[in-house]
Amino acid sequence: LELHRVTLEIKDINDNAPSFPHKEMHLEISESASKGARFSVDEAVDPDSGVNSVQGYTLSANEHFTVAVHTSAETGKYADIILENDLDRESQDHHILILTAYDGGSPPKSGTVVIHVRVMDVNDNKPVFTQTVYKVSVPENAPLDAVVVAVSATDADEGINGDITYEFSHISMRAKSIFSIDQKTGEIKLKGPMDFEDTSSFEMRVKAKDGAGQAASCKVIVDVTDINDNAPVIFIKSLKTPFPENEPSGSEVAVIYVQDKDTESSGKVKCFIKQNTPFKLSLSIKNHFSLITTEKLDRERESEYNITITATDEGSPPLTSSKSLKVIVGDVNDNPPLFEKQSYSAYLTENNKPGSTICSVTARDPDWRQNGSVFYSLVPGEIGGLSVSSFLSINGDTGVISAVRTFDYEQYKKLTVKIMARDNGSPALSSNVTLRVFIADENDNSPQILYPAPQENSIMTEVVPKGALSGSLVSKVIAVDADSGQNAWLSYSIVKATDAGLFTIGVHSGEIRTQRDISESDLMKQSLIIAVRDNGQPSLSTTCAVHLVISDNLAEITDLKYANHEQDSSRLTLYLIIALVSVSTFFLTFIILILTVKFCQSKKPRLLFDTAVAIPSTHFPPTYAEMEGPGTLRSSYNYDTYLSTGSRTSDFKFLASYKENMLSADHTLRKTSTDMISLSGECLSGESSEV
Repeated sequence: LELHRVTLEIKDINDNAPSFPHKEMHLEISESASKGARFSVDEAVDPDSGVNSVQGYTLSANEHFTVAVHTSAETGKYADIILENDLDRESQDHHILILTAYDGGSPPKSGTVVIHVRVMDVNDNKPVFTQTVYKVSVPENAPLDAVVVAVSATDADEGINGDITYEFSHISMRAKSIFSIDQKTGEIKLKGPMDFEDTSSFEMRVKAKDGAGQAASCKVIVDVTDINDNAPVIFIKSLKTPFPENEPSGSEVAVIYVQDKDTESSGKVKCFIKQNTPFKLSLSIKNHFSLITTEKLDRERESEYNITITATDEGSPPLTSSKSLKVIVGDVNDNPPLFEKQSYSAYLTENNKPGSTICSVTARDPDWRQNGSVFYSLVPGEIGGLSVSSFLSINGDTGVISAVRTFDYEQYKKLTVKIMARDNGSPALSSNVTLRVFIADENDNSPQILYPAPQENSIMTEVVPKGALSGSLVSKVIAVDADSGQNAWLSYSIVKATDAGLFTIGVHSGEIRTQRDISESDLMKQSLIIAVRDNGQPSLSTTCAVHLVISDNLAEITDLKYANHEQDSSRLTLYLIIALVSVSTFFLTFIILILTVKFCQSKKPRLLFDTAVAIPSTHFPPTYAEMEGPGTLRSSYNYDTYLSTGSRTSDFKFLASYKENMLSADHTLRKTSTDMISLSGECLSGESSEV
């Protein structure tokens, strides 16, 4: 066996074309890449060899890239892409290049690959607004969340570099509370109410910012459109209150200002008041009105007025507002006090107590406070020569009238005075009224006997003829009463008589007549005790003695008179002695008793106090002061005393003689203080009479 090395050389022919590993290639190149930058690409492969292998590369025509071919001992020919000009993604962000690899065969063969060049973005562009100034008009009553305006900006960059967000760059606090902006869309919306009267225009700046922080701004102007959303507001600039009632008609009471924040026709206002008051509104200057009177006011008729002022604007629809104004009418002292009656009458019973109330008067003054404060007083004058104030007094505040003194009907039957009511205004006003006080009679006067009237040192005796028949007029008792009315109606009666069935007296006439024919058996001396009684309540009475002698012989009458006088004188002396002794004894006993009590009290005051023994004090009879006023009978003149020893033939009578037998000018009977003792004839013992 022989082994031989045989070398067989196969001669290559160009039967293969160059080819790239991938049909397409992708390159990402930043647009900020500098000129001359090289970018590697895949090399082409040709299985041929020698000249039939890859001999070079060509690049399709373009303005940014070129190709550079390199030779490597290991790999052969390979190429690089060279950047000839700056890229701008915003101009062209994608480039398509065709790289061709060719061999040296004949004919030559080639292979191509598509190179996709994507230009990577760089944040080299700012956002740009579509408008530099946005200006819109929005009504002030636009609803919340309404879109006012939408701003828009663009950025040539892409990706995060082109993502734009919006925000306010300059905005007032007021606008910030009203407007909001959508960061993504740029829509500006209302988040709070707008008020044209507060701010009529808003100006703000909006910034658009991309992801890399580049920003741009624009101006947004929002004009608020006025609508009639404000009612007029009424202000009282000045008010004269209280307003004097004596101001003339047409006087200014108040100045009123009406404000409407709206504009144009919505801000024009009209003002008026109701016509049922004595006031009217007069336009002064723009939106200023004067409230003036249309007539003179009267506080007493109307003390205050509630005035409603109404203001209306000319908007569509019109808005209205009202305000109440109180005008107090100031009082002026223009009314005098007026009494409730044109005259007053009052009645007062005589013998009243001083200080007792008679009546009260009332006067009304429609004025106010001190102008309406009424004070009462008596108009100075005289009654019977004496001042009015000595009779009556009046309470200045209440008008209560009181008696100052005790009145006597027999002296004053009627008093007429004038009362003045005065207010406390300046100047003071007053008015008068007449008061008539009628004194009512009281039964305070006993009847007084005018006949039979005692004569000095004797008692009148009537003579009755023995032949007098039944019904014959024997005598007449005449009496008067200082009272009036029923208090002065007198009635007569016989209370005692020597012979009860012999004489009778007329109840109202006082005439004494025989009740039967006088007989021989009748006593010569007859005495009658006549009681005179008035009709008052309680009734008062007085008595008198009527002495009658039945005889036709004058000598018998004279002898009887002297005998009786001597008997009465002796009996009277005895009575006087007994009375004097009795009074003296009583007085001495009384003095001794008083001294004893005083002595015991001074010696044992502690014993009396410790034992709490009540020692009764001695009772003294009250002392009565005599009233010396006119119209009453003095007490010293009102008593006749009868003393008797029981004998029918020796009675004595103490009588006060009358100085005058007629009534005095003041309707009273006056007596002298001198007593006389005279023979009274046969009288009943133990009887007394008050005159």
